Parts: sequence; structure tokens; C-alpha cells
Amino acid sequence: MVTRVVNHRRFSATVNVGDTSQRSISKYRCVLRSAGGSGVSNYAELIVKEPPKPIAPPELLAVGATYLWIKPNANSIIGDGPIVLKEVEYRTTSGSWAETHVMDGPTYKLWHLDPDVEYEIRVLLTRPGEGGTGPPGPPLTTRTKCAEPVHGPQNVELVDIRARQLTLQWEPFGYTVTRCHTYNLTLHYSYQLGEERVETEELILTSSHYTLRGLRPHTAVYLRLVLSNPEGRMESGEVVVHTEEDVPGPIPLESIQGGPFEEKIYLQWKAPNETNGIISMYEISYKAVGSLDPSAELANQKGRIFKLRNETHHLFVGLYPGSTYSFTLRASTSKGFGPPVTTRIATKIAAPSLTDSEAEVPLNETETTITIWLKPAQSRGAPVSVYQLVVKEERKQRSGRAADGSGCFPVPVSYRNASVMESPHYFAAELKPTQLPSSQPFTVGDNRTYNGYWNPPLSPVKSYSIYFQALSTANGETKISCVRLASKAVTSSLPPITRLPPSQPITGASTQNTNTVEPEKPADSTVQTAGVIAGMLMFIIILLGAMMTIKRRKLAKKQKETQSGSQREMGLVASDKSSSKLSSTRNEDTFSSCQDVNGFSTSSPCSFSIQSKNLQGKSLLNSCYSVSSDTVPSSTLLDSSHVELNQPTLTIQTHPYRTCEPLEMAYPRGQLQPAIRVADLLQHITQMKRGQGYGFKEEYEALPEGQTASWDTAKEDENRNKNRYGNIISYDHSRVRLQLIDGDPHSDYINANYVDGYHRPRHYIATQGPMQETVKDFWRMIWQENSVSVVMVTNLVEVGRVKCVRYWPDDTEVYGDIKVSLIETEPLAEYVIRTFTVQKKGSHDIREIRQFHFTSWPDHGVPCYATGLLGFVRQVKFLNPPDAGPITVHCSAGAGRTGCFIAIDIMLDMAENEGVVDIFNCVRELRAQRVNMVQTEEQYVFVHDAILEACLCGNTAIPVCEFRSVYYNISRIDPQTNCSQIKDEFQTLNIVTPRARPEDCSIGLLPRNHDKNRALDVLPLDRCLPFLISLDGETSNYINATLMDSHKKPAAFLVTQHPLPNTVPDFWRLVFDYNCSSIVMLNEMDAAQLCLQYWPEKTSCCYGPVQVEFVSADIDEDTISRIFRICNMARPQDGYRIVQHLQYIGWPAYRDTPPSKRSILKVVQRLEKWQEQYDGREGRTVVHCLNGGGRSGTFCAICSVCEMIQQQNIIDVFHTVKTLRNNKANMVETLEQYKYVYEVALEYLNSF
Repeated sequence: MVTRVVNHRRFSATVNVGDTSQRSISKYRCVLRSAGGSGVSNYAELIVKEPPKPIAPPELLAVGATYLWIKPNANSIIGDGPIVLKEVEYRTTSGSWAETHVMDGPTYKLWHLDPDVEYEIRVLLTRPGEGGTGPPGPPLTTRTKCAEPVHGPQNVELVDIRARQLTLQWEPFGYTVTRCHTYNLTLHYSYQLGEERVETEELILTSSHYTLRGLRPHTAVYLRLVLSNPEGRMESGEVVVHTEEDVPGPIPLESIQGGPFEEKIYLQWKAPNETNGIISMYEISYKAVGSLDPSAELANQKGRIFKLRNETHHLFVGLYPGSTYSFTLRASTSKGFGPPVTTRIATKIAAPSLTDSEAEVPLNETETTITIWLKPAQSRGAPVSVYQLVVKEERKQRSGRAADGSGCFPVPVSYRNASVMESPHYFAAELKPTQLPSSQPFTVGDNRTYNGYWNPPLSPVKSYSIYFQALSTANGETKISCVRLASKAVTSSLPPITRLPPSQPITGASTQNTNTVEPEKPADSTVQTAGVIAGMLMFIIILLGAMMTIKRRKLAKKQKETQSGSQREMGLVASDKSSSKLSSTRNEDTFSSCQDVNGFSTSSPCSFSIQSKNLQGKSLLNSCYSVSSDTVPSSTLLDSSHVELNQPTLTIQTHPYRTCEPLEMAYPRGQLQPAIRVADLLQHITQMKRGQGYGFKEEYEALPEGQTASWDTAKEDENRNKNRYGNIISYDHSRVRLQLIDGDPHSDYINANYVDGYHRPRHYIATQGPMQETVKDFWRMIWQENSVSVVMVTNLVEVGRVKCVRYWPDDTEVYGDIKVSLIETEPLAEYVIRTFTVQKKGSHDIREIRQFHFTSWPDHGVPCYATGLLGFVRQVKFLNPPDAGPITVHCSAGAGRTGCFIAIDIMLDMAENEGVVDIFNCVRELRAQRVNMVQTEEQYVFVHDAILEACLCGNTAIPVCEFRSVYYNISRIDPQTNCSQIKDEFQTLNIVTPRARPEDCSIGLLPRNHDKNRALDVLPLDRCLPFLISLDGETSNYINATLMDSHKKPAAFLVTQHPLPNTVPDFWRLVFDYNCSSIVMLNEMDAAQLCLQYWPEKTSCCYGPVQVEFVSADIDEDTISRIFRICNMARPQDGYRIVQHLQYIGWPAYRDTPPSKRSILKVVQRLEKWQEQYDGREGRTVVHCLNGGGRSGTFCAICSVCEMIQQQNIIDVFHTVKTLRNNKANMVETLEQYKYVYEVALEYLNSF
């Protein structure tokens, strides 16, 4: 109690009452006692108020990594109000400190908290007055979220690198980096496995280091550490490390192949599947483990060799025949050798070794016998199975003495069989090895039988050679060795009586007992008599044949002299400036013997003949007239301006399977020009090109030019923007009228005209190339006219000018109310076939439309040759259904090229059905239906040349399903002409092959390029030259090479000669500049012909600016495959390229064709597979032989024919070779090579 005196009568006192509660509420007064007395105060009432306290913990509204948002829940309290202050007290649950924040609103956000930390939060309430702050309310326990790591692992480094594992460490980190107590540390790593990149990850449990196991040796591993928590991730920088090498895995057992010979084994293998580093060498241990020859000494037949890493083959020599060798192979890296793998290979047995005893004098000799000394043979790989004694009569004018190249006699022939077969030799004895254990004498002609072979007495009037041969047979192999032991000359002029053993069978051998003597018996004289008669008959036949030959030659000479003019060769040349002259003499009598007055062959309604008085001897085009192979030039150009021919007759040639269409009404012809018989077409074109008085120029100018009919609709203002050119528009009488749209009278116009075909009205629609404004109308027309074939004879852009807009989609597009979808694209070398589905809005009909896009028409002029366009026309005709609507044909204007296509198609039908062509009146009729069809004189002449080529060459395509029977028929020899149809076909090919003029090869003939050509007789044409791009000092950009099309791809091949020593850099520049991914070598290396190796064997080498690096090599039967990496050192930014070099070693230098068809097909298949895998068929192929001619052409033809089979199910060898020869005349040089292409095609079909 504290007292204070107020005055002498009063004082005040203050009393503190502690520990009050609601029970303490009462009235109180103070009693004061002192020495002077006591006093009592009045009563005062004590009122107790309880401080407020929240009943519930605060409510959590939101949580973040560094904040908590709460609501205090202050409405429900214990104690007395009013609440004048709210405070938040918070602390970490693991901490001892607390902080208090005053709340100034209904909610409160606690800032600057630590991520992933648990906090305890309480609310304090205060009422007015002293002591008004109540105790904290119930706590809210909650945790903040994790925050994204501050950074990824740092200072990552490798501390241990091994072949299959590595250890890495990094700077330790804690909560201040992870900002979360729950986190993951993951190791992400990747490496290259072949073409695939393998990516893997592993969870790391340690804090600052980790060992990664299970890696591939000698592999670049890309590492990065990833620190992640629920709120994010941070990565370290990427670390690249190479694992160390390890010993390699085993060499694949299946890759070990051995080519056994008698004393050699060619062993080849492949690198281990798991190289585990860079292979440094291979070790091959070998030893003999057994032999078929018991006498073989094999103790020293063992050894060990080492090969460099790129040498995966070895030829083991000095081996013993007929022996089995064990080969143990293992590969090595810098870490040592890997596990070995063992295989066994046996050498072939060899022929026994005989001592040559011909110089020895016979032991005894009589008129009918000769005694010789027989010595046993030395076995070589297998024991001697049998000895045979052969007697050979030395006859004059006889061929070689044996059937095989060894000079021995592999097929047994008994004496009697020899008489029947007229064989000059017979087997006189056969001895078992046990019968000749050592040297012993033997009498030839002792009239005894040895193991079924009679040894008859020798004739004293004949000369003989005595041969002794030994055979060894083992494991299905038989080897023969023979020597001539003696000769017996004629000793008498009187023939002896020949005696035969009884029951002698007519077989090579018999089962009679050895060494038994048969009774003698007189010989039958009938055989001798028959032989004399046969000889006389043979003499008479030969004499008659000689007389007939002399008479026929005299008759041919007499006929030749009756012709005016000198003999001229038949050729079709490319220049219009020829000075050669044509004889006007005609021989109608000769012609009528084969054809009637309508020009039809009396033998076949679909074939006509080529005949010329100066071409005699053999059939040219399966006709009734013959052409001599001696007088047919081997190389001529297809153009009739340089024809040198007397009395030509032409043909439309078809294969035997082709049936003829019935003859229909001729195409309407006017009276201005008469139709030309197919038989006279060559002569007609030749005369017209000479242009003496009247030629193609005058005939073309006689055609109507410009507008010949009204075109009022096309001239209307509303339709002007629908015409590409103002002078090539639609005539009113023949225009295609579209169905009106919404009653618009001008919506029926499109710049297109109906054109009549051969006996088919409105068979074509000739139109301009669609413009942007007319694409919808174009598809309306296609749908309305039910046209299922669209022929496009232009490119979209030519010489920088738009010729036609792209009116078809890449996928699906809607043009007006027509939906067009592209479903297939079939690219070929000279044209593309696209297939679409077309559907009109509101119609359930879905139609299939084909677009035939000819891409090879040059920007200026006409194609050099019609070969490609003729194939294109035939393909359109073949695929166009007979019940379809008109064929829609367009170029840019729809006149020039469009007219050419239609005229050629019509004339081919006329020639086949009537035997005549009427090109002038055909073009005149075309121009009556659309203006200026066949727009230039050059195009008009080209139509003539195309029909001429078609008549000369015919349609030689054969469906795959009929090829076997057709090939059999065309390969048969006609007994009357002694020729096959395939030979006639090749002679025709020689006739129509273009012959290059000097001006066509002007670049190759330049003096500076002479030393780059092996020969000057066949040079690349200027228009087909691949000019070199890479610079190499002052050298020219010329190389003796020609661009060639395959069936599917233009300029797919670069055909060239084997590089000369001075052109090797040019060769590799060619490979690099023209993106060549493959090289095919078809000739052997020969220093005498300067055919040297032009590639590095094991290292890299620079040829001019091109560096060529050897990568690998392997051999497969007849093909050595090498891989090179090439780059242009002058243009390193172009990178490097991988090139496969296929050296075909199965084509001997002395043969026109390879002996095997299967092996050349394997080269083709390897080439296709490489191009498919390496560059998606984008790269070109260099093909070369010695001169870039016959062999190269044969290979290119085979490739094209295989593509033709795959893509179109037809085979057309003639067209394929003709296309190649258009660019180079010596492609497929001989008849044997031409036949070989047919045979390989048959082999290819049989492989399916």
C-alpha cells in the first residue's frame, strides 16, 4: 500500500491487488492504523477485465516460397474486448526466436521468409488499458514452398576416366543453393551409337562426386548435371569427355569367309562389332589340323601374321592341298588384343603329280602294241583314286584332244563308244592304286580288259599318242593330271582286222572283271562302209553349197550394177547441209514381192520392211528383205538429212506378242499433199530436207497460218483476262463450253478447243497452260469432260518466264467446287506421272486423274531426238482408258508443243493401221480446229523425224509377265535367214544410232584437250559435257565424260574413261563437283594401257584441289568395295562427302560380257542400297571402263532396265540403249553385250 498525505485530516492510499480474476470482483476499503490512531476509507468496487485471446489459429490464405498470407480469425475470442490491436507472432518450428508484426488489415502477408521452412504463426489481441494484451492464440503450423535452385552444379570436372566408367566431381552445395530440402541431382549423359544418339539419365545420391559405369569404350560422352526440386531445375554446363579405349570384342564369326584354292586360301573378315577403340592391327594364327592325304606332312603348316587395321583380308599361300586349316583371329587396339575367334577352312584337293616320261623310249613296240613304263603318281591333297590309260588317234583337221582346258580326259570313253561317237580317243585301261604300287611296264594294245575297259590292238595304219592320267576324288571334288608317255607312228598301209570283246556295252565303263582276257571276234565291216558313204555325202553337200554361194554372189553383183548411182550406206544424220545424193531409181517389182498396193506386208498386217539393194545378206527388221551386216554402219545419226540409201523401205516393228488393231477409216486427208507410204518415208524426208526446189520450208509455208475461223467469244472483254496470249485463243466452232455458273453468260469460256483424233472425234482437248485466274475453270473442264489424262508439255518456268502456273496441290486443295488430292508421284528421267483423286462438291463420284508431265523439252527449239517423247506418247496411250473422255493436252499457249504431241499420236495410229502417214494434212486439220497448231517449221520437221524414228525402231516394250516367252521367241534363229530377231533389233539399233560430227564434239577436239582423251574417234558431245567447277590452276574445265539419264533420274550417270595419269585430278574434281556418291569401275588395271590406280590405298592423298581419304575396304566375290572421304581443300566450307568405289573384278579383259549375270546384278543392288542409305538417291554415279564405252553402257543399261522393271513392270532394252546412244554412240558396243542386257533382265526376274 502506498499512502499520500492530502492534509492534516486526509490522506490517500493506493493499493495494488495482484492475481485478480473474476472471483476477485468485490468492494474493498482501506483501514489505516498508526500510533496516532486509525482510519477507514470508503468502499471502492474492484472490476476485473480479461485480456482477449483468439479461440482458433489464423487461417492460411496463400503460400509462396518466401511468404505466407494469413487471416487472424479474431472474431472468436476468449476475454473482453474491444480489440484495439492485432499482432502476428511467428517463428520457425525449430528456432527459438520469434518476431511480432502489427496487423493493419483483415489479412496479413508475412514476407521475406525462407523457402521450404516450417513456421509457427500465432495472433495476439489487445484491448484498451494497461494489461490489455492477451496471450497468443493457437498456433498455425505451415511450410513455405520450395524455390527454384539458385544455380546448377558448378565446377564439374572429371577425376577418373576409364574405358567403361568415369568419375566426376563438383562443388558441394547446400540449402542456400537448392532452396529446398527435397531435391534431386540427376546426371544426364548421351553418346552416339551408329546413326542413333542415345540419351540416358541416372539419379545421384552422393553430394559431390559420382562414378558412371557401363559406358562404351572410345566414345564421346556428353555430360551435364541437373539440380531439380518441385519448383524448377538448373543445369550445369555440358562436359564432353572421351572414354578410353578397351580391348576390342571378337571378330564376328559369320563375317569370316574363306575362298579356298588348292594351295591358297583367301581369308577375309570384318571388324569386330564392338571395336572399343581404333583397331590398330589384326592377328591371324593358322595351323593345319588334318588332311585327306595320309601322307601329307603338316607339322610345319602353321604360322602367325599381322595385318593393319584397314587390311581385313589376306591370301595365305604355300598351303597343302586337301587340308583343313584352323584360323584364329583377334583384333587389337592400343589396349591390347581382344578375345580370339576360330574357324576352319579346307583347301581344295589338287591333281596328282605325274612324272613326265614322254622323253623316255618305249620298252617295246610292235605293229599293234607299244610297251611303256608306268610310274605311280604323287598324291596332292587326296589319295589317288584311279589311274587311266588313254589312247588318242592323231587325226588331221580335228579339234583339241580333250574336253577340258587342262588337256586331260575327264569323261571316260570306251573303245566301242569312241567308234560310235567318232571320238579320237578311248580309254584302254583303268587301274586301281593298289595295282600300281610302284613303277611297272604296261603294254598298250594287249587285247585285255582292265576294270571294264578293253585294250584293243593298235592299228598299224594309224598314229597314236598314249596318255596316262591319275584321278583323285574327295569331298565331291575330282582332279585329274595327265602326261603323254609315248607316240606310235604308222607302221603299215594295210588295215588290220579289229577285234572287239564280246558283249561290249556302249557306255564309258563296264563292270567286267579287271585283267580278264576276252575271246577275239571279227569286226563288223558295216561301220567302215557307213563311214565311207557318209564322207562322200559330206563332200557332195559342201560342193553344192559352194556352187550356190558363188551363184548368189554373181546375182547380187548383177543387181547392184543395175542401180543408178554408187553404193551408199544407210544412215540418218543430224545436219541439213549434207552433200550426199539420193538415187531416184525405184524397184517396184522387188517391193511388190513383199507388200501389196496399200503398203501392207503380205506376211503380217502390222509389219513392213526395210530393204536396200546395197544392203544384202541378213534381215534387218524381222522383214522379208535382208540387210548385210557388213554394209550397215556401226554408228549413224537419226536424221534423214544425210541419208545415203538406194530404195529404202521402212517398218513399224512390233514384238511377236503384239496384236494388230483392226483397220479403221483413214484420218481425213485433203488434196493439197498426198499421203506418204511408210515404206517411202525415209526417202521423202531426205529429199524434203535437202530442199532442192521444194522442201520442208515451202511445205510448211503452205499451211494456213493465223486465224482461220471466228473467235468472237474469246475476244469479249470479260474473257480477255482468261487468255495467256492474245493471238492464241479459241475458235468459236470448236471451243469447249463450260457449264454456266449462277447464270453468268461469260462463265462458260475457257481457252480450249476440241481436236479430232485418228477416227475419234473430239479425242483431244488442246488448251493453254492454266493461269492463276483460270485454274478453277481448268478443273471444271476436267470434271465436265470426264478427262482422265492430262498431258503437260512445258515446265512451269522457262528462261525466267512463267509458262504455266502450278495448278495441282502438294497434298489436297479445293479449286472452286472441285477437290483435288495428290496420291502418287512417279518421277522418271524425262517425264513425271502424277496421280490425283478428284471429287466435285455434292457428288459421291471420286475419279482418278493422271497428269503426264514431259519435263525434257528444251527451253529453245525441239528435243535433239524424239526417243524420249515417243516413249512418253506411248505411255499416255497405254494408260488412258478406252472409255475415257478427251485427253487434255497443254503447253504454255496450247499450240506448238501441244500440236506436236497430238500430230505424233495421230500419225502413229495412221501408220500402224494404214501403212501411210499424212503429216501435212494432219497439221492442216489441227489448225482448222485450233490456231497455229505445230507452231514453227522446226516443230513441223521434228514431227516427221519422230514418226520416222518410230517406224524404224517400233514399239519394243515387253510386259514383264510376257518377257520370258517373248525373249525365247526373239532369240530363236530363223533357219531361213540364219538370224534371230534380237540380232535384227541390234542391227536396227546400229542404223538409227546418231553419228557425231566434228562440230558436235568441238570442245574435246580443242588442242589443249587432246592429251585428256584416250582416243579421238568417240568424244563426248558438247551438249552432254559435265564442265568441271573446282579450279585447279591453269587447267581447263574439260573432262572426257558424258552425262547419262537412267530410267528414273536425269543425269544419273557420269560415264567416263579410266583416268589417264594426267587426268586423275580432273576425275576427282568431277566426283566432287557433281555430287557423286558412287564410282563403278568395270575394267582391269593395266600399266600397258595407262590404266593405273587412281585412289589412295591406306592413307589420304590430294589430287589437285580434292583430298581423298581412304576409310575402309572389303571384297565380296567379284567386287571390291572401298569407302573414301573426299573434300575440296579450296572450298573447306563445302564439307566432306562419302564416296563408295565398286571395283568389279569379274569381267575378264578378253570377254565382251562378264561370265556371271548374278554377280553384275549384285553390283547393281549394292549401288542401289548405298545410294538409298547414304544420300536418298540424290547422288550421281560415275561409271567407267577403259574407254567409257561398251562396258559402261552395258552397266548403265542394266541399271535402267532394273529400274524399269521395278517402276513400270515393262522391259524395253532397245529403247534403253537407244536413249544412252543418243548421248554417246559407243554405249553397248557389241551384239553379245546387247544380248547380255536381255539375259540379266531375265536373271533379275528369276530372282523374285
